[in-house]
Amino acid sequence: MTLSSQHQTVLLREAIEALDIKPAGTYVDGTFGRGGHSRAILERLGPEGRLLALDRDPQAVAMARETRDQRLTVMHRRFSGLAEALRLAGMKVEDGVDGVLLDIGVSSPQLDQGERGFSFRYDAPLDMRMDTTQGETAAQWLQRVGVQEITEVIRNYGEERFAFQIAKKIVAARGERPLTTTGELAALVRSAVRTREPGKDAATRTFQALRIHINQELEQLALVLPQTVTVLKQGGRLVVISFHSLEDRIVKRFMRDEAAPDHLPRKLPLRVVDLPQPCLRLVGKPVKASAAEVAANPRARSAVMRVAEKLARRAA
Repeated sequence: MTLSSQHQTVLLREAIEALDIKPAGTYVDGTFGRGGHSRAILERLGPEGRLLALDRDPQAVAMARETRDQRLTVMHRRFSGLAEALRLAGMKVEDGVDGVLLDIGVSSPQLDQGERGFSFRYDAPLDMRMDTTQGETAAQWLQRVGVQEITEVIRNYGEERFAFQIAKKIVAARGERPLTTTGELAALVRSAVRTREPGKDAATRTFQALRIHINQELEQLALVLPQTVTVLKQGGRLVVISFHSLEDRIVKRFMRDEAAPDHLPRKLPLRVVDLPQPCLRLVGKPVKASAAEVAANPRARSAVMRVAEKLARRAA
């Protein structure tokens, strides 16, 4: 079985419908993954349509480049470099794109490949990098930072109430020998966590927190969202699927703020035409995976999709 067949694209139909694809339009899939969304976009594009697919994972990029379609341009790049990627692809940013899709977080193949170090289900090198060609591994980071920094990362990104105890154990353990495998880290975390919700492994929150930190996932999301407003055409759609409350909070606040005019002092004498103009219009309510989809793919249970549309500029 191939990696692409193992991976089930979450909210596939809903995301494609939300993009409202025009056959001759230009679209960006900021997280190619295993290509489910990109393939569905290409199916709806006509001969003049274009799709730019980005991914920071070399394996995902290699798979994307196996797709022989002249309408598709693939780049090994973080989505925080969206505007630059459009220029490198020969697409003028000022011309705009008709839609941007962001499917945030780790993919099923990344979790299921033990050697990537994302999951405590396998005893493997403690890596956790989405882009294995650069950056610090989780093992390297845990070896050099102090108790306070480890505590903050595990508490803030994993919402782990035993973060301090876990951090102390990590620093004490590495004093004897480096912490290099997922199995070692998982066992250490389990020894530090006194209680946990039934059915949930004690290492879950810590592994999630380290993955988010190592890949700067929240920072990357915060960087790309303003760029999407810049590159979208009037009427263009922004579709974001998140899998974690911290991610969804960033998306929710961004869309809400861009869909509301700036707050001004009450009774300020301004004409309607002079009022600040919102950049986005919220489209529908947040969408979650159906019970049937969650039953078929349990990883879809936390998915939330939010959609916004670029508004026209008011004439001066």
